[in-house]
Amino acid sequence: MQFTIERIRTIVLVAALLLLAALGGFLIKAKLKNVLNRRDLPQRLAQNIQQEAKEFSFVHAYGAHSQFKIHASRYVQLRDNRIQLHDVQIELYGEDGTKVDEITGDTFDYDQKSSLAIAEGPVEMVLTRPAPGAAGNAKAASAAGVSGQIHLNTSGVTFDRDTGLVATAKRVDFTMAQGSGSAVGAMYDSQHGYLTLDHDVELTTSRAGELVTVRAQHAEFDRNAQVCVLRAAQVSYRGGKADAAQAKISFRVDGTAQQLDATGGFTAETATGGRLAAPTAQLGFDEHSQPRQGRLEGGVTMDSARQGWTMHGTSPIAELEFTAQGQLKQANLERGVQFESEQSGRANAGQAEALRVTRTWTSPTAQLKFDDAGKGQVELQSLHGTGGVVVTSETRHGSAAAVPSKMAADEVTGTFAQRSMLRELIGTGHSTITQTTATGARQTATGDRLEARFSEGGIQGTDGPRDLGTKAAREHGGKRFSGRDASGTVVSSTADLQSAELDGHVVLREQPVAKPRVAGEDSSSRDSKSGAQPPISATAGKAVYEDTGQWLHLTINPRMEYGSMELTAEKLDVSQQSGDAFAHGDVKATWANTPAAGSGGGSGATDTGAGSGALALGGNGPAHVISADAEMNESTGEVKFRGHARLWQLANSVSAPVIVLNQHLQTLVAQSSNPSEPVRAVMLSAGGSAAGLGVPSTLRRPATGTTTAVPAVIRVRGGDLWYSDAERRAVMRAGVLDAVIAETGTATTSSHEVELRLMPATNQEGESSRQTQVDRMTATGHVVLTSQGRNGSGEQLAYSSVTGEYVLTGTSAAPPKLTDPQRGTVTGEALIFHSGDDSVSIEGGGRETITQTTAPEVHVK
Repeated sequence: MQFTIERIRTIVLVAALLLLAALGGFLIKAKLKNVLNRRDLPQRLAQNIQQEAKEFSFVHAYGAHSQFKIHASRYVQLRDNRIQLHDVQIELYGEDGTKVDEITGDTFDYDQKSSLAIAEGPVEMVLTRPAPGAAGNAKAASAAGVSGQIHLNTSGVTFDRDTGLVATAKRVDFTMAQGSGSAVGAMYDSQHGYLTLDHDVELTTSRAGELVTVRAQHAEFDRNAQVCVLRAAQVSYRGGKADAAQAKISFRVDGTAQQLDATGGFTAETATGGRLAAPTAQLGFDEHSQPRQGRLEGGVTMDSARQGWTMHGTSPIAELEFTAQGQLKQANLERGVQFESEQSGRANAGQAEALRVTRTWTSPTAQLKFDDAGKGQVELQSLHGTGGVVVTSETRHGSAAAVPSKMAADEVTGTFAQRSMLRELIGTGHSTITQTTATGARQTATGDRLEARFSEGGIQGTDGPRDLGTKAAREHGGKRFSGRDASGTVVSSTADLQSAELDGHVVLREQPVAKPRVAGEDSSSRDSKSGAQPPISATAGKAVYEDTGQWLHLTINPRMEYGSMELTAEKLDVSQQSGDAFAHGDVKATWANTPAAGSGGGSGATDTGAGSGALALGGNGPAHVISADAEMNESTGEVKFRGHARLWQLANSVSAPVIVLNQHLQTLVAQSSNPSEPVRAVMLSAGGSAAGLGVPSTLRRPATGTTTAVPAVIRVRGGDLWYSDAERRAVMRAGVLDAVIAETGTATTSSHEVELRLMPATNQEGESSRQTQVDRMTATGHVVLTSQGRNGSGEQLAYSSVTGEYVLTGTSAAPPKLTDPQRGTVTGEALIFHSGDDSVSIEGGGRETITQTTAPEVHVK
């Protein structure tokens, strides 16, 4: 957006010199009125002439100084009452007696009957602009005369004695130190001091070594009011042009311009595509005729264009400020400001797909500051808006739908680089960013302060800069995002936006795009199958967006809500390209687990769809997870916790180096690659009584025959754990460990694998069970059982938490065995250990044998 005030300064300077020159010439004619109007001129001349060889001089004095002198080589009184003066030279003096102007002509013919004095031949005038402070100083006056002289040549000059009008219909040519020009037709009212240049006013001059042309259709000058009016004025030069339908210029006594008032339409244009226009304009000038301030009203428009970029701005009022050198320094816009820009090009070099970005700035007021761009040009340095600023933009890749975004704040300051390219936006007070991510999700972030930085090169880029940096890749487990869509095109929601930062009370909300609904499919079925995503809400002290990989970083006590999950960490990173999120440092997550009405499943079925359902260990209470880091994959619905992860729900818990929850599949996976840090699961066992838990008889209350309600749990550790909420089944495998270890209240088992079956989610009355309990445990593969001094072995062990029975089986080649310290070893097809009464049943060969235990009893004091 480049424009300059040089064209206006040129209009003022040239018009002043031109009009002052013409004014001086016609003033001379007015002074002649008093001489030529006398009928007794010959007699009076005879009394005042000092005649030498047909020459005469006439001196008109006022006070101690001469006002003008007339000298002619010959005087002729004709019989038809006409008087002729030949080879005339007229000198005008100022009130201090110094010579100001001079006029010469071959013949002046005065008709006493018509009161007209006519010079048909050529007339030459030399006009000198008096210099301030030259009064009484001959040297100063002489020096001023050399630098400020204007030479005029014309013909056909007519003076009307009765009206005091001096006129010519001929061409007037003039030259001066600054240039040369001409006009056709002129009239001067000597009685009122009013000069009119009829038409085709033109001046050619130079400014800073460049040619400048000033044209006006008509010009008028009021000597008494020191005002000049130009009609249809235009200044043209290499850098552009300026036009004014009517320009009124007020001068000081010393001839310098004081003020310009343009009405009927004012425009200023540059060769580089800049344009400034307003119905009315007012400019104030200093003592050197340099503009100091200005005001444009009635609807100001500002336009700029270059290859691939256009800008249009509007404002009812614009206040202008200039430097001491007359260059535009600042513009203050009021009463509703709007700027619209459009930029088009390619997303990356070598790509055929077109990219177009449009941006709109709206604010009640705006302040524009400019820098010197050289060669009389200025370019935008900064733009400051107050009273509530909104900046909207749309990005369109090829024929795809436009992707909108918006930035807003109470106050916004934009800074610009070379060629007026937007470099940075800083907003303070109620700052907001709203945009649509590459996945189609709508994202809104608010804070106290907003800072956005843009690429100074505009729309451009390569695969490298768009790729996620190595530092961020390391933070996210080596995962890299190139910022491409399905076709491989590098995309960005805001094209030239490099980064953005929100500080103070940051609130983020992301609404995923709704997925299409299949005909005949109910919403609950659609949500569970398609994995409909819940909205994401987050708070933080600071949020930073980087276009490299399109990441949003939340720091300073960040907190995220994802459906029914709440998560806190030291830092949260959200990928706008994929929708994934990463949490770093002291991660804590909580699910509010509420089952949907009529759901027969576990915790995964919620009233907000599968995507927002809490997944833990089958219960209906809140679930919690802690870890060092976490990763949320939006497309798969997985939430992965790393680094000493621990999940618990009421009395049940799982701990492991890595815990993965899949909200779409409603599964849990815990993994370990380090034998010293196995996967551990602690699950509440069904029964909940001493008899059901296999508590020794000495712990029973003999007085009443009842049992003590003691919590019973099953502890399992292994290499990896898989759990399905839909199946209500968990499987622990040995993995990197030699075996899976399972501990109940009365026994410890070692095996290759352990399966836990949970009780139904509802009881016989249809009521939802808050606490998940294990119904059955099955250990398979090289099972080793240890219980109260007994040792057993087999291929499979089935434990029922309701009955408290252990059933140990083997194969025909290796039947199960149980060794008792006092009874010896027993075997059979199945060995059944009754934890309630410490007895063992042996099945096999069509018979059943019951062996009473003799294990030492535990006495309670």
